[in-house]
Amino acid sequence: MALLQLSNEYKDPHNYPKGVAYMDGQYLDMSKAKLSILDYGFLHSDATYDVVHVWQGAFFRLDLYLERFFSGLEKIHMTMPYSKEEVAEILHNCVALSGHKNAYVEMICTRGNSPDFSRDPRDSINRFMAFAVPFGSVANQDQMKNGLHAIISSIVRIPPNSVDSKVKNYHWLDLVTGLYDAYEKGGETAILLDSEGNIAEGPGFNVFCVKGKIITTPEKGVLPGITRRTVFDLCDELHISCCATEVTPTDLRNADEVFITSTAGGIMPITKIDHNVIGSGTTGPIFQLLKSAYWEKHKNSDWCLPIHYPPAKI
Repeated sequence: MALLQLSNEYKDPHNYPKGVAYMDGQYLDMSKAKLSILDYGFLHSDATYDVVHVWQGAFFRLDLYLERFFSGLEKIHMTMPYSKEEVAEILHNCVALSGHKNAYVEMICTRGNSPDFSRDPRDSINRFMAFAVPFGSVANQDQMKNGLHAIISSIVRIPPNSVDSKVKNYHWLDLVTGLYDAYEKGGETAILLDSEGNIAEGPGFNVFCVKGKIITTPEKGVLPGITRRTVFDLCDELHISCCATEVTPTDLRNADEVFITSTAGGIMPITKIDHNVIGSGTTGPIFQLLKSAYWEKHKNSDWCLPIHYPPAKI
């Protein structure tokens, strides 16, 4: 029998996107940022997180993301030794050190673990970490131009009376199962239902339905997305009627336009649902108007916080 011995050098078989992480008081290359397999964030999906994006060297609506993140911490009984201002500085440093002008920036707090591996979550030492990697989108370039094909899956989203939908979390198995359901049916993404059979949300995005001059979006059992909120704000400015209410699968299939929203991509079009075209089958005028207004806001200093990058090396 071969002699068992501990390895002195770990060889990581995976590749990581270029970026910078913050863990345990230090900034690290993404490939060096590791989480213990004993952390309850990994073992139990016992964590909350939030994602903000940087576009052309500036955070977009960072204050709203920090507000939601800290609200989530309180709701699931987590604490960490950083204020909102200190977390903002850490996120800023991750982006500045990475050099990315367009970035996907995530802040995370896990339950951590206790020294004696106690099963009581109150004994755990919560752990904060963050990272910045290149910006990514739910929709690729072709899908942004021509629209996504979504499948309304029979998979039911985890109900909010089980897991608070207002707390961003890693309970994604329902969403991933829905995605595989969509792929098997020839779609590109999935839209899940709530426990009452109404439209809920998709993997990392909120859903909007346009009929006539009225925009609706599911009210219950969904994450109150910051990009979702931005659509409400833009509609107020543009004098477009937009409300959160019950949205049925029939409403979606019979819509003039359907679009989705996410920090990862902004406002993105759906032009086909369950193999049937929506409206004219092309991106509609309401979507085009809101998409243009959304990206224009990225030039507004009231909505953006610039990154101060270190001087380039000569």
